[in-house]
Amino acid sequence: MKKKCLFLAILFIFFTNYSFSQDVRILDGDTIKINGETIRFSGIDTPETTYYKKYKQLCYSNDQKIYCGELSKNKLIEKISNNKINCIREEQKDIYGRTLAECFVNNESLSRYLVKNGYAFDYKRYSKEKFNLDEEYAKENNLGLWTMKFLYPWEWRAKIRKFRKDKSNLKDIEMWMEIK
Repeated sequence: MKKKCLFLAILFIFFTNYSFSQDVRILDGDTIKINGETIRFSGIDTPETTYYKKYKQLCYSNDQKIYCGELSKNKLIEKISNNKINCIREEQKDIYGRTLAECFVNNESLSRYLVKNGYAFDYKRYSKEKFNLDEEYAKENNLGLWTMKFLYPWEWRAKIRKFRKDKSNLKDIEMWMEIK
């Protein structure tokens, strides 16, 4: 009987995607790396910490410049802390080859947490409005980024791409970016 239990335990470990330890890196507010696998939280979008390796997204609180990508990233770091992360992965990867997933800490969705607390947005283009009520809650309660002046991350990235093609578009983006 003991041999059979040991054999079943070994099979379970060998054939499951369960890891007893995790090497976790938080890349930004909606992207993490677990044991070398880059995971993009599907259905949400957060401000950019760095875009094209040099542009930082800015927000403003009472005319004070805020690195809002860093703010969202730090909220995610704080929420994850030293907890184990479990992810439900989608079959398809995104166009950059990243795994798309919804990830959880202590059975709480990290995506839902970030959106409901105002540090991420429902990325309606991909979410089918899955996080829309959470976003409305954050907006109505003036939480997180909703206390600031900001551009939605997808709008900000579009303006950066336009600026990179034509520098005369600087006036459209200069207050919302910092070049490092």
